[in-house]
Amino acid sequence: MTSSSSASSSSAPPDEPAVERDVQLDTARLRVLAHPLRVNVLTLLRQRGPSTATRIADELGINPGSASYHLRRLAAGGLIVEVPERGTGRERWWESAHRQSIHDPATGPVEQREAGRAYTQAVALACVDRLQRAAQEVPLLPAEWYEASVYSDFALWLTPQDVDRMRAEIFEVIARYRHSEAEAPQGASRVSLQVQAFPVPGTVDLDAGGSGI
Repeated sequence: MTSSSSASSSSAPPDEPAVERDVQLDTARLRVLAHPLRVNVLTLLRQRGPSTATRIADELGINPGSASYHLRRLAAGGLIVEVPERGTGRERWWESAHRQSIHDPATGPVEQREAGRAYTQAVALACVDRLQRAAQEVPLLPAEWYEASVYSDFALWLTPQDVDRMRAEIFEVIARYRHSEAEAPQGASRVSLQVQAFPVPGTVDLDAGGSGI
């Protein structure tokens, strides 16, 4: 399962009850999100709350015109909404319309496969970008956050079924630690947990899966 969430892009645990603000991505929305910068704009709104094109441009290192364009595309797809009470004549504020966006390629209709693969690639590229930005802050992190943070990589011999079971087990753990901002304990900060499991590049016969698109 691939998803773009306040995590980023973490997935909704399969056993976690769906909440009203989660959205199951259809083909049209998958196409809107098939762009890593657009995924990061949406993630930023979910992690930081309402923002403007100028603020998003500063955060992501892009020009305001580009930020405005991606915001309009997200709004047209129903993924973000305007916050009129915070806007002015010159500045529009936007917020995410959902807590997270969910796409499960194992259960989606056949016609979504191509759009789903493009979306998944965009999510992976967006994760790389966020990890690079996080890496720049490592030397400046307070000791308690530096000592608690983890950047690990494991090489495992697994079947697709093994990966599926492991993913479900990891999501069960994540669900136990998932709090709303109001429920978060004192001293808590937003933490980005990236969950990625994929074949080591160059080790899988890609031709065997090409007909699945």
